[in-house]
Amino acid sequence: MRPDISVFGRYTYLVTELFWGTVALVLLQRAGALRKAAVTILALYPIAYVWDRYTLAVGVFDINLRTGVDVAGIPIEEHLFMAVVPGLVLGIHETIFGGE
Repeated sequence: MRPDISVFGRYTYLVTELFWGTVALVLLQRAGALRKAAVTILALYPIAYVWDRYTLAVGVFDINLRTGVDVAGIPIEEHLFMAVVPGLVLGIHETIFGGE
């Protein structure tokens, strides 16, 4: 049985991004890779933004449990998502392979 996180209502997506973003931040900080990750995320962000804006515009997916706050044409949660996902990947990578 999966936990029902929809109890956060319109903040559900935001809460999940903040949770996983915190996990990513802790991993990156422990691995000493915050600066490298920030540079990588900034380099990836424009690509992710264009991709995300397009997929939302053509209806590839719909986000129901969100705040409804849009910035630059996409939900605020999606902006966080575009930092959290690569941050988490890099945090795990640096935790496993950092220093090699």
